[in-house]
Amino acid sequence: MIEAPSKYISYEYFKSPHNFCPGCGEALALRYFFKAAGNKLVFVTQPGCTAPGGVRVIDPEGRPIDNAGSLFGSTAAISGGIKAGLVAQGDTETLVVAWAGDGATFDIGMGGVSGAAERNDDILYVCYDNEGYQNTGNQRSSASPWKTINTTNPPGAPKMEGKKDIMAILAAHAIPYAATATVGFPDDFMRKVEKAKSLHGFRFLHLLSPCPTGWGSPAHLTIELSRLAVDTNVFPLFEVEEGVNFTINRQPTGAPISQYTRVQRRFSSFTAEDLREFERGLEQRWQRLQFLASYKNRVG
Repeated sequence: MIEAPSKYISYEYFKSPHNFCPGCGEALALRYFFKAAGNKLVFVTQPGCTAPGGVRVIDPEGRPIDNAGSLFGSTAAISGGIKAGLVAQGDTETLVVAWAGDGATFDIGMGGVSGAAERNDDILYVCYDNEGYQNTGNQRSSASPWKTINTTNPPGAPKMEGKKDIMAILAAHAIPYAATATVGFPDDFMRKVEKAKSLHGFRFLHLLSPCPTGWGSPAHLTIELSRLAVDTNVFPLFEVEEGVNFTINRQPTGAPISQYTRVQRRFSSFTAEDLREFERGLEQRWQRLQFLASYKNRVG
């Protein structure tokens, strides 16, 4: 049964029509995000699936949410500048949200993200991670999983590098708050949005966003894939406070990894041995996460 976000506001900020593909995880993410975040915010996006004009977010009075556009590499910097400008005008309450894909976060904007995190800029940075440059045709990013097929490798050749551990990078900056989320668990996602909103400094949400077009998965399986990503350990749900206090939010059910990979065309090159190797890598990362989560109990 899918968790219902019943305890959050019933008003729908995110409106149709929009430019998202059928089954897009990001469209659901935007719906849930605004239910938790409200409308007292400035939304900063860059070229990509959430480019200005492709998203209609309207407040209860019929006014569009403030939406600023940025270049690929400057979303974090522009968001920090907007926040500084608001504070200089005496507005310390408006939330500034940097909303960026994995290409603009893991790759092109990595320096800007690191700089904003190091300065502890008072913004909420949300990375919607669809594991590739999907709006331009499933090009490889450093968020693409190991041995997935994409359009910037030689024809039929998979990516041979593993996915960058963005949460470890952000934790190393000792920022006030970082967390993972998926649309498959909306209550968990919205709780984390509310928590991040209540804090100050640089806050980071890593949101897995299935892309049926790029992943080669059926559009109706977006929620199921989001949940399977968690239950197979592909994408653990956890939080990190001040870079050291790790909390695991959901234990995986032990669902076979094949349930996740077999319905995605991008994993079509996987052999049985590849699947076992992929699973070994996930188990190593899970063991590390469990060790980190146990740290506060050992020293508390």
